[in-house]
Amino acid sequence: MTSLELLSPARNLECGISAIDHGADAVYIGAHKFGARAAAGNSIEDISSLCRYAHKFGAKVYVTVNTIIFDDEIHDTVTMVKQLKEAGADAILIQDMGLYEELKRSGININLHASTQTDNRTVEKVRWLSSLGIKRTVLARELSIEEIAEIHRAIPDMELEVFVHGALCVSYSGQCYASQLCFNRSANRGECAQFCRMTFDLLDADGNEVEHARHLLSLRDMAQLDNIESLAKAGAVSFKIEGRLKDTDYVKNITAAYSERLNEICRRNPQHYRRASMGKGSYTFTPDINKTFNRGFTTYFANGRQQQLASFDTPKALGEAVGTVKEIRRNSFNVSSTASFCNGDGLCFFDNDRQLIGFRVNKAEGNRLYPLTMPKGLRPGTALYRNHDQAFEALISKPSSTRKVSIDMTLHIKSNSLTLTVTDEHGHVSTATMSYTPQTAIKPQEENIKRQLSKLGTTIFSARDITIESDVNQPFIPNSLLAELRRMAVETDTEQTENNASNITRAQESGAIPSRYEKPYLYNASNKAAQTFYNNIGIEATSVETHNANAPSTEAQTIIMQCRYCIKAELGYCTRHGRKAPWKEPLTLRLSPNGRVFTILFDCKKCEMRIKT
Repeated sequence: MTSLELLSPARNLECGISAIDHGADAVYIGAHKFGARAAAGNSIEDISSLCRYAHKFGAKVYVTVNTIIFDDEIHDTVTMVKQLKEAGADAILIQDMGLYEELKRSGININLHASTQTDNRTVEKVRWLSSLGIKRTVLARELSIEEIAEIHRAIPDMELEVFVHGALCVSYSGQCYASQLCFNRSANRGECAQFCRMTFDLLDADGNEVEHARHLLSLRDMAQLDNIESLAKAGAVSFKIEGRLKDTDYVKNITAAYSERLNEICRRNPQHYRRASMGKGSYTFTPDINKTFNRGFTTYFANGRQQQLASFDTPKALGEAVGTVKEIRRNSFNVSSTASFCNGDGLCFFDNDRQLIGFRVNKAEGNRLYPLTMPKGLRPGTALYRNHDQAFEALISKPSSTRKVSIDMTLHIKSNSLTLTVTDEHGHVSTATMSYTPQTAIKPQEENIKRQLSKLGTTIFSARDITIESDVNQPFIPNSLLAELRRMAVETDTEQTENNASNITRAQESGAIPSRYEKPYLYNASNKAAQTFYNNIGIEATSVETHNANAPSTEAQTIIMQCRYCIKAELGYCTRHGRKAPWKEPLTLRLSPNGRVFTILFDCKKCEMRIKT
């Protein structure tokens, strides 16, 4: 049977606990440094607290240590990983092979997951990672379901983690140097300046504008809610929600939505799947992925190349479509919609210049809305989106889920002892026994015994079934004994679950090497340990990114992005399958804020696009 894991982001301890409460089987969180989100760091103490909470449910905590690391940071990073292991972390995510080498040399035994930053999109690369003893590979977001299945068939022992929801980078992860070279802020160091969310002009070979001031590289957000079962059948075991900078309300809603879908899949396929952790949340709200931050949704390349991957008009959140403007008065308008509106709702629309205009509803009377100030450009027929649902946000901002683990209890009553056996959802069995001097009850005790044993109070457990087996005729058992027996058995089960952490078993290194990149800096070898590691397998690796963060002297020849996304295909002019383009190539992108120009290279044989300085 395959365990399916819902993996949620945790910006901090509070967010991580909320993720667990709302159905996550695991969370990933950044330590105080060396994670791929510089603004999302957490102390060892907080991570330890999160581990203790998660482990009660058999859930796991993975810590991101997935930046590239400089020479003077290696020692501190290794020390930090040792502290993370002692804090109870179940695995760390890494990108830097220098860190891999130093951890191996130091003998620190902790599960290693290959971050998506290591650019994992081929059978050869994943097989190589497996040969290094890597336990799990986080696959590139760009892979199709069939490509994931191909990797699983080739390396069935490798755990495959896939992104299923959240923001999309336009470049293959780990292969984007735009932020570093243009703004001196390294995406591989957790400081991305979001180059791909900026506005560009698209120019043809003659300098003619094909597109003006549009967000040509800004992708919609991924939403694979309807593809979860297909991804599971393809071999994915962990389903990752992006968003370590997102707030707690986002994590609650999206986690709950995907958790419900996974529960439904497990209910329909009990012989094939189960959840990776125990317990089920009871929500005070109805999860809806449309009600929290999104740029519009796409399944990306899950089912092959398609259009409408990007959001050319805005990189901001649109929210859910809620109808169209029907009629406008001086200070109000009404909406043709089945949605309900509240005072404080945030709405937005595109004006005639394709600019996104947002406004707040000051008062709502049914479908007649009174903005604080009537927005310019609003017209009858205008499509409206709600990017802040006041009623939903008020509901979800409060305590909104309680997670309970179902247990079965069997009480064995013997002539000299009481034994309580507890079996949890994953079949873990714990027992507690105490001496007992039989007394005869005046009236039947079965209902009282079950009632007392089911009083699990503030524990994480909920009694599903209670069975009584007795060698004594109509025994009387004091409530105090039943309470103590229950406490002993439940504590034993909790301890067993918390101590059920897995240890890494390193594979023997096979000497295999990954598919070679065209440029040595694509290996992101920014320290001597990484360079030595690659040299030992016959690869001369360097890095764009050095300790002083200066751009390399060959910047003018540098490929700053490699993408499966293609502007030509998005515009309907795919060389293979689209119309013939009305322009002459090469195409260039001109960054609207400062006029800097970048050349676009199309490799139609590989079905890829590259951007060059």
